[in-house]
Amino acid sequence: MKNILLPTDFSENSWNAIKYAVNFFEKEACNFYLLHVNRIGNNIMNGSPYIATEEVLEEVYTKPVKQQIRKVLKRIANHFPPNKEHRFYSLSDYNFFIESIRKHVEEKNIDIIVMGTKGASGLKKIIMGSNTGDVITKVKCTTLAVPEDAEFVKLNEMAFPTDFSLNYDIQILQPLTDILEHYEAILRILHISKKNTDLNIEQKRNRELLGDYFNDKKHSFHYLTNKKVEDAIQCFVESRDINMICMVAKNLNYFQQILFHSKIEEISYHTEIPFLVLHEKN
Repeated sequence: MKNILLPTDFSENSWNAIKYAVNFFEKEACNFYLLHVNRIGNNIMNGSPYIATEEVLEEVYTKPVKQQIRKVLKRIANHFPPNKEHRFYSLSDYNFFIESIRKHVEEKNIDIIVMGTKGASGLKKIIMGSNTGDVITKVKCTTLAVPEDAEFVKLNEMAFPTDFSLNYDIQILQPLTDILEHYEAILRILHISKKNTDLNIEQKRNRELLGDYFNDKKHSFHYLTNKKVEDAIQCFVESRDINMICMVAKNLNYFQQILFHSKIEEISYHTEIPFLVLHEKN
């Protein structure tokens, strides 16, 4: 039984992530936890030092949120055929967003967080919405970030960008292995270098380890040279039937080049292709 956390702000963007998650895990037994987190101060204190009573919290915050979550659950019931393998639970919290996510990940033994990301928005035009960006960098739990324009399709190919600078243990890669087995998908291991240089001894060793680990899965290695990592991935995604991109969070320098640069022109995969981030567990 998989435990899946679905943070929602009741936007169409988060609804799209919920739809994707329910489709993605259609044939697996799952507990889905819908979670809405809000700061009380944003709602009822207006920056004043007033301390809300339990009654006020219930009336002003908890009741409306529960109603909203019920609407989402009804929408799920209307949108999807009944699935006896799926159970849905509602959670609400008034706390700091990341603290709340961490708490529920631990308490509910969450296997994966699935959440929407707005893509490029606002003046800064950042790739990841701030909440999603915070979760994938600060919460040690596998996270699937679903862009607002992503539509669920059966996985055929997954891209795994890596610079071969780190070796990954089996525990980190297990969620990726599970997905490859479930969908019989092909893994495209993608090395991008800014200059046309040979791999060093450590990189070659880590490449061999990856090859051994995925030996019984359909996989291939690909090598691209481009000064901009994100442009290389864009070209690769466009040239193949890539349905999901997967990375390991501890490869942070490489990871940030791809997800958190600010120029979004021509980087359309960020609005269409889900991004799976693998974490070491505590």
